Amino acid sequence: MLFLDIELPTAVYLFCSRKLRNLLREKIEKKISTFVSVSNEASVSLPYRVVSIIIYNTLYILRKSWFEPHQPIMSQMLRSLNMLRRRTRVFEHVRNYAAQHLNQILQLQHTEICADPPSRALVLGVYADETDKTDSGILTETAWRYNLSRTNGRMIEVLRLSGPMPKRGEARLLFAMEPEKVPYYSAVAVVGLGRECLGYNPYEIIDEQKEAIRRSVARACMQLSMLDTDRIDVESCGHAESAAEGAALGIWAYQELRTPKDRIAVPAIDLYTTKDEICDIEGWRIGLQKAAAQNLTRQLQEMPSNILTPTAFAQNVVEVLCKSGVNVEVKVEGWAESQVMNAFLSVGKASCEPPIFLELSYYGTTPEERPIVLVGQGITYDCGGLCLKPYEKLKVMRGDMTGAAVVVAACRAIASLRLPVNIRGLIPLCENVMGCNSFRSGDTVKCMNGKHIKLERTDYEDILVLADALLYAQNFCPKCIVDIGTTSWCLNHTLGEAACAIFTNSEILWQQIKHASMHTGDRVWRMPLWNYYSTQVTSGMSTDIQNYGTGTGAKPCKCAAFLKEFVPCGQWMHIDATNVMTTRGNTFEYLREGMAGRPTRTLIEFIAQTICKDTAPKYPKRQN
Repeated sequence: MLFLDIELPTAVYLFCSRKLRNLLREKIEKKISTFVSVSNEASVSLPYRVVSIIIYNTLYILRKSWFEPHQPIMSQMLRSLNMLRRRTRVFEHVRNYAAQHLNQILQLQHTEICADPPSRALVLGVYADETDKTDSGILTETAWRYNLSRTNGRMIEVLRLSGPMPKRGEARLLFAMEPEKVPYYSAVAVVGLGRECLGYNPYEIIDEQKEAIRRSVARACMQLSMLDTDRIDVESCGHAESAAEGAALGIWAYQELRTPKDRIAVPAIDLYTTKDEICDIEGWRIGLQKAAAQNLTRQLQEMPSNILTPTAFAQNVVEVLCKSGVNVEVKVEGWAESQVMNAFLSVGKASCEPPIFLELSYYGTTPEERPIVLVGQGITYDCGGLCLKPYEKLKVMRGDMTGAAVVVAACRAIASLRLPVNIRGLIPLCENVMGCNSFRSGDTVKCMNGKHIKLERTDYEDILVLADALLYAQNFCPKCIVDIGTTSWCLNHTLGEAACAIFTNSEILWQQIKHASMHTGDRVWRMPLWNYYSTQVTSGMSTDIQNYGTGTGAKPCKCAAFLKEFVPCGQWMHIDATNVMTTRGNTFEYLREGMAGRPTRTLIEFIAQTICKDTAPKYPKRQN
């Protein structure tokens, strides 16, 4: 019996039909005989270009005789195969396009289908030099064992015949690799991991091997989820934590507001191991927790501002964190007035939604241990007030509470991982909208430390709510203070989506978060915090400090210099996540277009780094 051993869903499914195979056998064998001799029991491997041409010509001949009742559907299939024949160089894109039309073919009532669409899939890795197209590739240890035990060496042969090895961030789908009539894995995705020697790159400040695992595994899981896969097993690819992060981040999509019948099915993911193999289940669990935290941040960011009001945000936080062992205190407007948080209250007084202040507490060690204080900016919607923002910014201003979402997600992950550290989270929540009570440019407010702030621009309210929270943080005698906000849009032009901006007065904190970002792939970059910028926000004659300052440019640095005036003595770090709040979907394969949820994983890793005594990255010694 003829069996085409190729990586082509169209040919595989067509030949899975016994009735259709017998019907086309004579005409196909005559055409194939010009390329290769065929015996009744031989398994023949042909290039997908040859097979697509053969199937196209054969179906064109039999279209009127056998497929007359289904001529519209067959016309679509023929167009797909025609495109496949013309554009073989972009085979992967065409394959996905043809697979959509193939689903219509599978609905033919007169065709006996022997194989169902993939319901269980597997992700395996291969090492290959991207610069060498002739590199035959080296399978990972797990992939090699699967290749020998389940496919009798057939998988690597098909992979090499299908073209060059997949690059980093790419995945190649193989179907019906197992010889069983009902295979355990209907689809296998082989992902490119680059060269085996990849590791920490000091120039890129990233671990390239871990990032390659995240990118490639995410791409494979995205492609497999489009095939209605119920479950995806993923091998560790050398680092189970990164594989779990890529898989969980890649399949996530915000669809809570869609009707249940229209939602895309999300497959379950699990770690794949073989016999006599060391199973890094702990690393897999940590990766899932970090990815779940970032997905929680993305979910809160994506929620529309008319649904996620300050009150609704507080309710969501209580539901999420209380069952994780984190204490949540919800403080109302009257409490903020008693604490003289006039800057915070002035921002939210124009909205009909009352401002709320959240205080989160997690104790992972003795209560006497000084906590790390996390401050998250919680502007659930920011139109800029009377200084109205342009339309392009208003479209994404529901994500101006990124800092608050990151703090909430990080606290849940820290509690789930049971890290031995004490955490205090401070989240001021309000809306910055226009109304009869809007604060105006030129107004002045007095903070709890006695300083007067001149409100020169109403669209720079982010640093106002953070200022009061930073002053309140000194009540806990913190080990260090970390605040996260979206304070300056200029970072989109400065750093793009590449990295968050870091402002800190501590070299220790900088080294710790730099080391953390190297592991997570969510990089950071240190910006200057010089006295030059402090003089620009404190040089006014009428008040102690201004929220915009003098001079042109350097807005991110001036915002950080403003916050520095309200930081008590001790270690402090400001993370500006404005430029990484959203993503276009083409920078990181594991993040779909929309809200990115960054830098959640980096913050969690940073907290874990503070527990370790030696967190400095180790560089290899130069040999003389």
